[in-house]
Amino acid sequence: MTRPGLVATDLDGTLVRSDGSISERTRDVLLAVEAAGVPVVFVTGRPLRWAEEVFDHVGDHGLAIVSNGALVWDVGADRPRLRREIDPTTLREVCADLRAAVPGSAFAVESLTGLGLEPEFRERHPVPPGARRAPIDELVDGPALKLLARHEELSPQDYWDAAEAALGDRVTITWSSTSTLLEISAADVTKATTLALLAEHLGVAPADVIAFGDMPNDLPMLAWAGTPYAMANAHTSVLAAVDRIAPSNDEDGVAQVLAGIFDV
Repeated sequence: MTRPGLVATDLDGTLVRSDGSISERTRDVLLAVEAAGVPVVFVTGRPLRWAEEVFDHVGDHGLAIVSNGALVWDVGADRPRLRREIDPTTLREVCADLRAAVPGSAFAVESLTGLGLEPEFRERHPVPPGARRAPIDELVDGPALKLLARHEELSPQDYWDAAEAALGDRVTITWSSTSTLLEISAADVTKATTLALLAEHLGVAPADVIAFGDMPNDLPMLAWAGTPYAMANAHTSVLAAVDRIAPSNDEDGVAQVLAGIFDV
């Protein structure tokens, strides 16, 4: 295989093991790839506060795409490089329309200033200090990186289908959780479109990008990259869409593939 010009990897279920760790072997391989002059970019649905836990694995390149493409973060400078947010008017309309179409919907809003949750939104992770609890109309006081919509009764696929029908192309809707949690971004904002902007800035063509992912929100990125890999533990829709299969995240699959390419 020709050596790629950029490595793009999802985090959870891909680079990160099921216990939340990144192995020393994976870290060493990523650093070796960076030392060979090939940037490694994390491309994740995680918000910035969760992605920061693994920023030391990015290497000297120091860039990460978080919140499903809504934010490019300059790790070294600790500041945003690019923001692709949902405007407040669209946020309010989307929440009203989705709630009307699917009663029982509950919302949370991710922004650079923090997390806001409706009282009925059941967060599966520890709520960060400073998070606000209020109705959505009070939470929407500016643009947001990502809107989260949760339903406690529908399956993820059924909720996604209903949301697509209700909201159309006003926003981008996906999910990366095993619970019924939709991740809603601005129109045309995906991991793939933001990665494409970053790759163009770095002078790397799509054909020279190798990408790894495991969930439906990785599909646009995997379709865009010249050399896509699905993890062996990936969602069935990802396994059906991608021919190349890497070993699972718990087997350090990303590191195994890259070690073979870069001979490390």
